[in-house]
Amino acid sequence: MSVGFEHVKRVYKIFVDFDGTITKQDIGEQLFLQFGETEKAEAIIKRISARELTSVEGWKALFEILNPVSINELTNFVRSFEIDEAFHRLVLFSQEHQVEMIILSDGFEFYIKTILERENIAGIRIFSNRLIENGTGKPQPVFPYRDEECKDCANCKRNHVVENSGDDEFTIYIGNGSSDVCPAQYCDFIFAKDSLRKFCEKEKVTFFPYDNFNDVVSKLETLFAKKRLKKRHQAELKRKNLYKLG
Repeated sequence: MSVGFEHVKRVYKIFVDFDGTITKQDIGEQLFLQFGETEKAEAIIKRISARELTSVEGWKALFEILNPVSINELTNFVRSFEIDEAFHRLVLFSQEHQVEMIILSDGFEFYIKTILERENIAGIRIFSNRLIENGTGKPQPVFPYRDEECKDCANCKRNHVVENSGDDEFTIYIGNGSSDVCPAQYCDFIFAKDSLRKFCEKEKVTFFPYDNFNDVVSKLETLFAKKRLKKRHQAELKRKNLYKLG
């Protein structure tokens, strides 16, 4: 007798990146190319990509070259950025199968919420950096989830993955960039493109390639239908090692 999704007693958690994964462009970068000194912004972005600057150092450098602008002006600018339309399919899939989805971003909360509201998507928890206006004429970044031991992200995605999933749950990570490299390794199933895919290929980390969320949902349907599903051994080892560190 076949086993349907409703009979499989498993708990899944989906963690998904935002810039360049849900959106077609990196909105964080575009803000500084539009409202900052473009040449300087391009140079700083290259240094961040080359790991010459930590994420926090990179963001602070970018805000230094930002021209006077309000959060409202930035919000109006980001409203036009497109998302991968198939993301709606993933949202529906997760709702139908009662799977919690969490957005992990090294970008900023204001534009994530702006895009999700425009798309009428609600109920997804977001862990990201934030902006505040402090009377200087331009917003300043705040990093509420920074881990002093972690240099990869201003917002430690690894901590969010581990703190928001249990060892008996199957974890899924979907991403595309350098800030996804660390957290993805703590998950059982990795969907990767762009630089995350290159890392997985180079380091021989098991992953599923994808071009858009249609690819992701199709593979998840297959995984969810399996009678037996194994957790990724290397992810379990990384979690255990992290627990030992306290």
